[in-house]
Amino acid sequence: MTQRKPKKTRSVAPSRIREGMPFPLGASWDGLGVNFALFSANATKVELCIFDSTGENELERIELPEYTDEIYHGYLPDAHPGMVYGYRVYGPYEPQNGHRFNHNKLLIDPYAKQLVGELKWDESLFGYTLGHEDGDLSFDERDSAPFVPKCKVIDPAFTWGRDERVQVPWENTVFYEAHTRGISMRHPAVPEKLRGTFGGLANDELLKHIKDLGVSSIELLPIHAFVNDQHLLDKGLNNYWGYNSIAFFAPHPTYLANGKIAEFKEMVAHLHSAGLELILDVVYNHTAEGNEQGPTLSMRGIDNASYYRLMPDDKRYYINDSGTGNTLDLSHPCVLQLVTDSLRYWAGEMHVDGFRFDLATILGRYHDGYDERHSFLVACRQDPLLSQVKLIAEPWDCGPGGYQVGNFAPGWAEWNDKFRDTVRAFWKGDEGQLADFAARITASGDMFNNRGRRPYASVNFITAHDGFTLRDLVSYNEKHNEANEENNQDGSSNNISWNCGAEGPTEDAEIKALRTRQMRNFFATLLLSQGTPMIVAGDEFSRTQHGNNNAYCQDSEIGWIDWDLDEEGSELLAFVKRLNKLRSTYPVLRRARFLVGDYNEAIGVKDVTWLAPDGNEMSVEQWEDVNGRCLGMLMDGRAQVSDIARQGADDTLLLVVNAHHDSVPFKLPPVPEGDYWNCVVDTNRPTLRKAEHHDFDSTFEVTGRSLLLFALQRDEE
Repeated sequence: MTQRKPKKTRSVAPSRIREGMPFPLGASWDGLGVNFALFSANATKVELCIFDSTGENELERIELPEYTDEIYHGYLPDAHPGMVYGYRVYGPYEPQNGHRFNHNKLLIDPYAKQLVGELKWDESLFGYTLGHEDGDLSFDERDSAPFVPKCKVIDPAFTWGRDERVQVPWENTVFYEAHTRGISMRHPAVPEKLRGTFGGLANDELLKHIKDLGVSSIELLPIHAFVNDQHLLDKGLNNYWGYNSIAFFAPHPTYLANGKIAEFKEMVAHLHSAGLELILDVVYNHTAEGNEQGPTLSMRGIDNASYYRLMPDDKRYYINDSGTGNTLDLSHPCVLQLVTDSLRYWAGEMHVDGFRFDLATILGRYHDGYDERHSFLVACRQDPLLSQVKLIAEPWDCGPGGYQVGNFAPGWAEWNDKFRDTVRAFWKGDEGQLADFAARITASGDMFNNRGRRPYASVNFITAHDGFTLRDLVSYNEKHNEANEENNQDGSSNNISWNCGAEGPTEDAEIKALRTRQMRNFFATLLLSQGTPMIVAGDEFSRTQHGNNNAYCQDSEIGWIDWDLDEEGSELLAFVKRLNKLRSTYPVLRRARFLVGDYNEAIGVKDVTWLAPDGNEMSVEQWEDVNGRCLGMLMDGRAQVSDIARQGADDTLLLVVNAHHDSVPFKLPPVPEGDYWNCVVDTNRPTLRKAEHHDFDSTFEVTGRSLLLFALQRDEE
């Protein structure tokens, strides 16, 4: 298609703009001026557009004078932090060949460190004319500048003082997944002007709650600047979760209470001072520009054919492995550089302690499929900075061969959805779960015990932001997403949930008691299993989303945490704190080696022994019994010779689970003369505090649907 003639713009005196440098990419202030550098392999010209401080009025356009190694660049003397800018990029408009340049569209710098304003939906945002008979092959000449967020040059200076990364050892790590806005919007100690912001999360009382809970690391849902979809805004909703990034270096503007980047750094310093790590959930698999019918906001107009994976036979269309319309092409060296530069910025400049990668399989996919030796995965592993922070993969996407749990390279941890599904099914009472349950609570060694990987590689979770809260998991058989206004068609229908006898709220005392016991069962399973546990914020005191299992658009009381705890919530909170304390007390619960049933001849013990209710080792027939729902797991810390020097490493624990609806008599295993079993956890008795002596060969009546933990008390104690 023939490109339209550009509109006239104000000329700039040649002496004002200098050639500058092709690096670093983005807008960089050096104290005397600002260097601008933008990658584009296929553009013919780039204009720097300067706006007033509000971003509403375009003051001038300046053509970047130099082009080096596919980088357009220029230097503006006397420019300073606070300057607001964007780009207009010229080149061919040939969608069928993958090129969608349109200089009428103001573009966000992919390296922008801060954005001004929010996206306002308008037809001019699209590179083509909506409703045109040629569809996206047409060319739209309207100016999009009034409707696009603008970029701001920042001063990166910040006095970190003595701030250092907390660097929690993996085996001591407990994640706490939270939403920057949702965690503080209803917290009574957070001033109203700070609620929903980084400043709100830095509140001392809020951080004290998190620290006292016994977790080590806060994992925030996406905080990169993102776009609210038009169809959600039309319904009075928004893209609350933020999985729709448009700028990988810039925090979402509304999360900054004071409008300054330093607020994020101050939050990090507060977290570190409290002994907490910060993990960011990052979305590098796609952008908010969508498919071929989406808007032109940034990368599409800068160099569509380089940034995105396009259909090889018709480059008008996008490969959609992300399920959101487009997929970034990390096999391109400059796209790979963009993502790794972003990670280094957050880890280095912003002191972030790790990253959880949304749909991480995409990041390791070449055009012919997933490869653990993909350049991105290798780059992270060899980078001197990124290799030292926590890297967690969500190891699946919707593309071919997208499910890769257990297949990421050493050095990566992975979300383990098999733990979630198996543990849910087991406590729900489904048949044939016993053997798989045993594998999941031992860090899924069937998937992760290879190539020197450790149990912590399995990130275990029962709930996550996506799905039911823990309370809703035991209160609803079906999703109830009516508030999303999608006719309850959104969200998964495969929740493996059980309402315990009534759908939703009930006053039935027996059902309520069963639900609270089930929540304790889930928490006890999560925190007493091998691997790295993840708790979702609010689950520790029984928060509800009223059956909504897809609250992605609920920036409301449905998505916000209610900190007004009732008696049930307070009791569950105390129980979770005690579980985390036990996890910290007994190293055998967070081993550095997988439990595999090895016999230590020097000491004469196994690292783990699986016991049937009669006290004998489980037989093959018992493992294969589809009706089996009761099991004992005897962990002898003395078998882990490599960790014997650690205090308490020789503790012996017995975990007993019973998913039967009725009680089961369980014969406790033998103990040396004078020793005894002390019951330290009983999900049927959440306030258990006093030591209980249970002798050799005694039988314990295990309540239906409950979990027990016994510690061997030795006579020398």
